[in-house]
Amino acid sequence: MKTYKLTAVIWKEKEGYVSKCPELGVASCGDSAEEALENLKEAVGLYLENAKTLGMLDEVEEALTASGRLTTSFEVAL
Repeated sequence: MKTYKLTAVIWKEKEGYVSKCPELGVASCGDSAEEALENLKEAVGLYLENAKTLGMLDEVEEALTASGRLTTSFEVAL
């Protein structure tokens, strides 16, 4: 079993919390930030299982295991 280190972005909306994994474009939600994260983990797991079933996991793994990945935040003023 392989373990992947992924990014979760979580934000509050009017009706709850949204979570997104930017590496895969997978999103989920929940009533709390913790629930949104747990739901995202489940959604990502299902996404990866499906990629494996379809024979696409190697392509996905390249993006997840690339050396030199950088996660940062920045601001833009309008």
